[in-house]
Amino acid sequence: MRILRFYYKRNVCWGILNDDLISILSDEPFNTITLSHEKVAFSKVKILPPVHPSKIILAGLNYRGHAREMKMAYPQEPLIFLKAPTSIIADGDDIIYPSGVKRLDYEAELALVIKKKARNISTARVQDYILGYTCLNDVTARDLQKKDGQWARAKSFDTFCPVGPWIETALNPLNLRIKCRLNNRLRQDSHTGDFIFSVNYLVSYISKVMTLLPGDIISTGTPAGIGSMRPGDKVEVEIEGLGKLVNFVK
Repeated sequence: MRILRFYYKRNVCWGILNDDLISILSDEPFNTITLSHEKVAFSKVKILPPVHPSKIILAGLNYRGHAREMKMAYPQEPLIFLKAPTSIIADGDDIIYPSGVKRLDYEAELALVIKKKARNISTARVQDYILGYTCLNDVTARDLQKKDGQWARAKSFDTFCPVGPWIETALNPLNLRIKCRLNNRLRQDSHTGDFIFSVNYLVSYISKVMTLLPGDIISTGTPAGIGSMRPGDKVEVEIEGLGKLVNFVK
C-alpha cells in the first residue's frame, strides 16, 4: 500500500495510490486507514513530503562499503544524528545550493516512518511501530561538515532532506537494492544487506535515547559512492519495491 500526502482543494490530504488514482483518506494514517468516498487523479494534486515529522534521525556509517570508502572503522554502536525538520522537501522540489558552500553531496538512503509513540522498545517489537518505508536523500554540505566537526549545520539547510514520493507499507527492508543516479549516470548501487546495524536494531536503539512520535523519520545510512552535485543537476534515489525520488539542484 502506497500512502501519499498531498495538497488538494486548498487542503493537506492523505491518500492511497492505486495506479494513477488516489483514494483520499478521512484522517491521518497512523491509527487506522479510513477511506473517504472521494478519489482524485494523481496528476491533479501537488505531492508533499509524505509526513511532517517532529524529528528526522539518521544513522551514519551504516553500510560496510561506505565505511570502507571513508577509510573509517565500522562503528561499534549506531552513530546517530539529526536533521532539522524544516529541511524536508518533496519529490520534484528543488534542492537549493547555499551561497558559500563549496561541496554539496547526495546520499541515497532507505528511510522509515514511525506509526505510533515508541519508547524503550525491543528489537522484537519494532515492526509494530513502523508505518512504512520511503526514499530519502541526505543532502550534505561536505565542506561544512569537515569544518564544524559536528554535523548539524552541514545537514540542516532548508531543502537538504528530500523525502518521498510516498510511504510503502508492504516492504521488507532486508536486502533491497538501492541506487543513486546523477544526471542519469549511476553513482551509488548497493543493497541493504550491507547494513552494519539492521532496521530493527536501529529503531530499538534510538527509542532508548529519545521518544519517537507518529510521523518521525529514521533514515538508515548511505552506501558507498557518495559524490558532489552542482546547480542544474538532477539527482534520483531509487529503492527496489519502493520507487524513485527525483529532485533538481538549483
